[in-house]
Amino acid sequence: MKLKYKWICGLLTAGLLSSTMTACSYPWSFLGTEKREGQPGFGTVSPQTEESRYGAGANARGSAGGTEKESGAGPGGGPEKEGSETETGGRDDGGEEEDPEAAVPLPERFDYRECGRLPMVGSQGDLGTCWAFAAMLALESSLLPEESWDFSEDHISLKNSFGMDQDMGGDYTMAMAYLLAWQGPVREEDDPYGDGVSPNGLPAVKHVQEIQIPKEKDYDAVKRAVYLHGGVQTSLYMGMEDEDSRSEFYREDTCAYYYNGAEASNHDIVIVGWDDRYPKENFTYSPGKDGAFLCVNSWGAGFGDCGLFYVSYEDVNVGTHNLVYTGVEGPDNYDAVYQSDLCGWLGQLGYGDESAYFANVYRAEEEETLEAVGFYATDENTEYEVYVAEEAGEGGMLTLGAPLCSGRFSKTGFYTVDLPAPVALRAGERFAAAVFIRTPGSIHPVAIEYQNQGDGETAPKVDLSDGEGYISTDGRLWTRVETEQDSNVCLKAYTCRR
Repeated sequence: MKLKYKWICGLLTAGLLSSTMTACSYPWSFLGTEKREGQPGFGTVSPQTEESRYGAGANARGSAGGTEKESGAGPGGGPEKEGSETETGGRDDGGEEEDPEAAVPLPERFDYRECGRLPMVGSQGDLGTCWAFAAMLALESSLLPEESWDFSEDHISLKNSFGMDQDMGGDYTMAMAYLLAWQGPVREEDDPYGDGVSPNGLPAVKHVQEIQIPKEKDYDAVKRAVYLHGGVQTSLYMGMEDEDSRSEFYREDTCAYYYNGAEASNHDIVIVGWDDRYPKENFTYSPGKDGAFLCVNSWGAGFGDCGLFYVSYEDVNVGTHNLVYTGVEGPDNYDAVYQSDLCGWLGQLGYGDESAYFANVYRAEEEETLEAVGFYATDENTEYEVYVAEEAGEGGMLTLGAPLCSGRFSKTGFYTVDLPAPVALRAGERFAAAVFIRTPGSIHPVAIEYQNQGDGETAPKVDLSDGEGYISTDGRLWTRVETEQDSNVCLKAYTCRR
């Protein structure tokens, strides 16, 4: 790792994400949600060719929790404060409360089986695809009971941008990247599981526009996500390999699991309910307190209670890394997404400060209107301002006017922010989407995609040739991240044809 760039306004530093790859697989030390602050520099790049634009359709809108609308000027000390600012909170009607979902009362017991929100349980067989099964089931549950889908685990595990075999395991960050890039989901019937083959050219049947990441071990936040949105993908250390295995940590007659050792997570599951009074006596080893999450495994209906089992609240890993799909729309919401981060949020950039500007420059492929932008809030209570620079200059010559909108995200995650009015783009025009971001307590608030050469065959196959991204302390002087920091900025732009 090396520090590559120091410029007149401050030191550019990088933060990596850390977690564990699951599905009976290898550790992947730079992925996840636990930030390791203050690590300068990056690795080098191993490019992979991939299309940077997907989509088809027209114009729909959705909403989900986690944002708060702001009035007046936004949080930045931006390049220009004259002109109008339009209030927005992304896909949310968050109102004035800090987190309106926090006021929702929770029952002592909740079970998706009793309210028509439990998807069909699947089996990963002998492949390392628990992460794919967990992602698809969590996504399916977020649409129930109004819509019933069976999404393809084969497609997400074979057609993502990480270039890994199905027996190598995976991580929920891979699922985020695949879905947010509109690479999927596709129907199970169009790409059945288990044959090792995935057809080319299958279009996504849904567009994921918002994903929230509940705080580590915040069980109230996890429960509210399950209660209000959909199943929460999480992970644990599973001392078994499949439904035929045995473990001292799993009690078969009560379908109850509890582990409190030092092993890291190695298996992804989905939380679909809870019982605050679930007896501690139901576990092989007493966790000391009552209470458990109801979870879905990926070992078929022959495991547990028709594929479900209980995990103690006191389990050392459950609820540490969490994911819930809170904004899922039809494939006709936009015609295209411009992007350069097909492997998603793999690290972070910053200047040793909680705020920064970042931008991506794209070239319009046809007569279009820019409708929205999408980016990550890398921690809670992230404030933002959104800018658009038409006729973007070459070499980082970006001039930002007044922000088009501003707001705050109370939860970590990926959000789509609608512009207050569409911005007309001419075919061939270079345009820039830019964001000022302030994340309290962070020293590198900007999410990036980058190549880590040190992880060999398990490293993501990042393509730096598909992006023109920048970072800045003041919104005036810009640093190119592909050439100076071997990375792509995670900032998408959504357009509709004119």
